[in-house]
Amino acid sequence: MEHKNLSINLLLFLLLGAFNLSNVLARPATFLQDFRITWSDNHIKQLDGGRGIQLILDQSSGCGFASRKQYLFGHVSMKIKLIPGDSAGTVAAFYMNSDTDTVRDELDFEFLGNRSGHPYTVQTNVYAHGKGDREQRVNLWFDPAADFHTYSILWNHYHVAFFVDNVPIRVYKNNEARGIPYPKSQPMGIYSTLWEADDWATRGGLEKIDWNKAPFFAYYKDFDIEGCDVPGQRTCISNPNNNWWEGPAFRQLSAKQARLYRWVRMNHMIYDYCTDKSRYPVPPRECLAGY
Repeated sequence: MEHKNLSINLLLFLLLGAFNLSNVLARPATFLQDFRITWSDNHIKQLDGGRGIQLILDQSSGCGFASRKQYLFGHVSMKIKLIPGDSAGTVAAFYMNSDTDTVRDELDFEFLGNRSGHPYTVQTNVYAHGKGDREQRVNLWFDPAADFHTYSILWNHYHVAFFVDNVPIRVYKNNEARGIPYPKSQPMGIYSTLWEADDWATRGGLEKIDWNKAPFFAYYKDFDIEGCDVPGQRTCISNPNNNWWEGPAFRQLSAKQARLYRWVRMNHMIYDYCTDKSRYPVPPRECLAGY
């Protein structure tokens, strides 16, 4: 009964937009306003006057794009429609990265392809001060290839939060006071790629890509970046309390969001590095600090 009630509450939450981040100063842009193609430009096609794009993966290449600027804190979101049908062995990634060689900061969404009829898995990861290996995996509760869904990252001085259709699926708190690294000093760009990763993506590499199903297509639209671009907005960076993403309402999950977050973790999380005793006999410090 609890699961049913939570599902009904989730639907009402989404319909009412009780905490719709996309409605807070949203600024959807055309692709070329904020992004550039970084890899295989003949595998990315602009649609609807540049308001959307198609990413293509075939045996010759995948593709990728990146933001024109880097940002220090903020909120970024995109609407994505993933590869339909048999997408095993493919990965579509949407992430932020400091583009530094050694001490890297990175915030990842990775959408792991599946065999037809199986749920899509989204993997999140957090790198802070060069340390990563903080994977969590969630099976999505809808078909992400049937329509567009909104994926967003909120990054401020208090936490990093990953959202799917405004439902939190991952929170990484700032626990620097306890000696736990937190990404706060390096600006990051926004990136996305579509590529083959059949050595690990689906069931740990057991399911291989079927090139007979190629080409594979993923679609993106409603690109929205709001943050302090670097090195441009010095006033933005030096006065964080003037930025909406640093406001009191965004420093922690609301009670309703926290309930939804528990619902995701209880019903849809399939892997959490914090509980993987084969990798971490002693849980990492951030796991003990709470998230």
